[in-house]
Amino acid sequence: MKKRIVLLGASGSIGLQTIDVIKQHPDLFSLVAFSVGHKIQIARDILKEFPVKWICVQDEQDAKELQEEFKETKVYFGDDGLVELAKLQEYDILVNALVGFVGFEPTLSAIETSHSIALANKETLVVGGELINKAVLKYGVNLYPIDSEHSAIFQCLQGNTIKQVEKLIITASGGSFRTLKRDQLKDVTVEQALAHPNWNMGAKITIDSATMMNKGFEVMEAHWLFHMPYDKIHVLMHDESVIHSMVEYQDHSFIAQLGNPDMRLPIQYALTYPERLSLDQSVPFDLAKIGTLHFKSPDLQRYPLLKLAYEVGEKGGNLPAVMNAANEVANFAFRNQEISFLQIEEVVIKTVQETKYQPIKTVKDLIEANKYGVFAAKAKIKEINA
Repeated sequence: MKKRIVLLGASGSIGLQTIDVIKQHPDLFSLVAFSVGHKIQIARDILKEFPVKWICVQDEQDAKELQEEFKETKVYFGDDGLVELAKLQEYDILVNALVGFVGFEPTLSAIETSHSIALANKETLVVGGELINKAVLKYGVNLYPIDSEHSAIFQCLQGNTIKQVEKLIITASGGSFRTLKRDQLKDVTVEQALAHPNWNMGAKITIDSATMMNKGFEVMEAHWLFHMPYDKIHVLMHDESVIHSMVEYQDHSFIAQLGNPDMRLPIQYALTYPERLSLDQSVPFDLAKIGTLHFKSPDLQRYPLLKLAYEVGEKGGNLPAVMNAANEVANFAFRNQEISFLQIEEVVIKTVQETKYQPIKTVKDLIEANKYGVFAAKAKIKEINA
């Protein structure tokens, strides 16, 4: 039987690479529904190759045009449309490759309709990890990580138990500006920030990599995925992005997962676990050619958003959702040239510092925290530009 897949975020980097994995193994995988945002031509291209019954786009007008063009396909739109795809019964696993808070509700909806999840949308766990974990336990589904770091940890844990772990070690490339000091970051451009040295990722995540907010999110994600306290989750700078993450066990042995910086590897592993399949790569992995690997501890003064993520993760409540929302707003504002690179940190940190802690008990609480974070961060940007 083919594994039936619903893919959210098909037009992004992870989404397109998921499509490539499906193409490489057409005897094993079947795409039954997908979503895109505004890249409607990509939706057309995918539909011509995979004439699925259901899709979702962001805007209603785009939905109307596609519905007229592809009459055999039901076209949903907006955030509600994403939830409709997640609630479908005719599939086995949801690949969530969305970016941002928008990915939370579809993930929860898929779990509540007894579907397993292959998760690339780290914000789902950053903002609502406790709610997601409760739902996973209640409905008895599986949650497989797609982030390369968490997939690496997941692989390194095979054959062992979490009780045997001394610490998790998440590697970090340092992003586009890893060789620059803070006083050199004042006037960096969007184009420079988007030039990641190792990975081909979407714009938002590439900027988050440069600020190390992305790595902070990954620490928080690891906390919820692997049920580890924050003081046992460490970050290690690693320029080459060859070791994707490591696990240190109680006997102080280390198990690491190595490979090319190719997101198709963790995508495919999430879809095939516990099996491994062949994967065509344009450049074979060759340790002899790599030769030398470099490591160092991160400077939390240089990367204050990484420090903030640890603090917010420990405190919990509404603060992770507020931090994530503020970062989404500030990241977009930088890409839109409304604020400088260093002002991303300023907006996020000040928004969190001025937020009163509140517990999160329901999805409604989470949505309200997200709305507040967006509002407060936009107000900070207005103050900067006043």
